[in-house]
Amino acid sequence: VWTTTPKLPKAISAEHAKRAIDSCDSRTAVGLRDRAVLLILSRLGLRAGEVIKLRLDDIDWDVAQLRVHGKGRHESLLPLPVDVGKAIAAYLKSGRPTSDDRSLFLRSIAPIRGLKVDSDGVGSIVKRALRRAKVDAPHMGSHQFRHALAVGMLQRGASLSEIGEVLRHRSPQSTSIYARVDVEALRTIVFAWPGDAKLTHFKN
Repeated sequence: VWTTTPKLPKAISAEHAKRAIDSCDSRTAVGLRDRAVLLILSRLGLRAGEVIKLRLDDIDWDVAQLRVHGKGRHESLLPLPVDVGKAIAAYLKSGRPTSDDRSLFLRSIAPIRGLKVDSDGVGSIVKRALRRAKVDAPHMGSHQFRHALAVGMLQRGASLSEIGEVLRHRSPQSTSIYARVDVEALRTIVFAWPGDAKLTHFKN
């Protein structure tokens, strides 16, 4: 059934994601920044490039909303969870360097500027956190937090359309891959079932 469907994306577990977030030292400017970045990845499922594009003006504190600049210049307004908002506020108050750069997240060393898609980017923040937390993750990239959000939503009963809306997929095909999660869960039940009867509906 799934021979032509892409493999299920690898996702970090909820426990490991929490360990990575908790590994950030909130007593330091870098720790405050990294904690806010990881919470955004974990709670909102943003792509690394979307985190980098966030600007100070994208936060509407009055209505608790975050403007996200997605692919193809597409913009979305997302609700700002309380824990994410608190983490961002702590960074702005005690961690963000003074700068004319309007990027939300800045480098901690000169030249002070917004994060870039290179060695000082979001991927580097994720790698350092996973190593500090001693997490043997499926891979070291930031996208696994996005996949973990989708898998967790599906396991809590969310529909594929709801997941697609949260992840801001422009095509239902992008979300359909998570339908495999239910099949993988059913397989564990089938193989653990007592007796000799076997179901074949879930074989590749």
